Amino acid sequence: MEDQGAIDRRTALLAGLAVAGLSATGARAAPAPATETIALWPKGAPGMPARPPVLKVDSYSKDPAVQDRVLSGIARPSIEVFRAARPNGGAMLIMPGGGYTDVVVDKEGNEVARWLAGQGITCFVLTYRLPAEGWANPADTPLSDAQRAIRLIRAHAGKYGIDAKRVGAMGFSAGGHLCADLATRFAARVYEPVDAADGLSARPDAAAPIYPVISMEPGVTHAGSRANLIGADADAARTAAHSADRNVTAQTPPCFLLHAEDDDVVPVENILRFRAALRAKGVTTETHLFPDSGHGFGIRQIGAKSVAPWPGLFLAWAARVGIAG
Repeated sequence: MEDQGAIDRRTALLAGLAVAGLSATGARAAPAPATETIALWPKGAPGMPARPPVLKVDSYSKDPAVQDRVLSGIARPSIEVFRAARPNGGAMLIMPGGGYTDVVVDKEGNEVARWLAGQGITCFVLTYRLPAEGWANPADTPLSDAQRAIRLIRAHAGKYGIDAKRVGAMGFSAGGHLCADLATRFAARVYEPVDAADGLSARPDAAAPIYPVISMEPGVTHAGSRANLIGADADAARTAAHSADRNVTAQTPPCFLLHAEDDDVVPVENILRFRAALRAKGVTTETHLFPDSGHGFGIRQIGAKSVAPWPGLFLAWAARVGIAG
C-alpha cells in the first residue's frame, strides 16, 4: 500500500501538469469550455437600482492569445458551468477577485474552472454583483448571489451529475472574502426566497479562500475592498459584521487557506486571523503560507515561484474532504 505522502506528491505532480495544460504523457490537454450559463435571478436581481448597472468588459491582457477580462456593471449575475469530462460527483463554486470593483473572470475564474474540470470536479464560475453600483443592500449583495448560486447548484445536482452533499466553494482575493463570508454566514437571510431552490442549504461542504481579504479592519484589510463593500468610514460594528474572522462558528465547513507572506496587496494577517478563528471553533483547517509569490497569481502565474505546488496541495485536500474523487 502506498503511503499518503507518495500519493500527495503524485497528486501535486499531476496537478502541475494539468495546470500547464499537459497530460501525464506530455500531450497538450484541451481545455474544458463553459457549457452553459445559469441566470441567478430569472425575474431580476433583488434591490435593483433605479438606473441598473450597464455591463462593461475590459481586459488586463497585452497578449492577444491570453484572455484576461474584467467585468463591472453587472446587473444580471450568473454562473458559468464547466462540466467535467469524467465527473467524480464533486462540484466547486468559484468566486473571482477584483477588489469588489470588478470581477476578474478569466484569471481567477474560468482558468481555474477548466483546470478543476479536468480533474473531475464540475465547476460553476460566479459573476456576482458589485456592492458599490447602487444596490439596495450593498454590503450583502455579493453574499446574496453566492448563497443563491450554491442553492441553484444543489437544486440542479441531478442534471449535472453531482452530489448535492459535495459542493465546495473557492474564492480569490475579494472573491476570497466572499468565499469566507459564504462559509461563515451561509444561513444569514440576505434576500427573500424566490423559488423552491431557496429552501436548500447555502452552506458549502468545504471552502478554499485563496489570498483572501478576510478582515474589514483598517490597516489589515484591502482598503479598496473595504470602501466598496462597507464604506471607507464604516463604524466598528459594521466593520466587525463583515469581517469573516468575526463570524466563524462550529458549523463553518472545513477550510483550505493559502497566502503568500510577501503579499503587498492583501496582508497575510488576513489569513492568520481567519485560521485562528477557525481553530478556536474546532473547524478542520489546512493552511499553506509561501514566502515569495505576491498577490493575484491564480494558477496562471505560479511558474517557478514557491507557490507552484498549491494546485496539487489543494487537490489532495479536496480528496480528503470529499470534493475530489
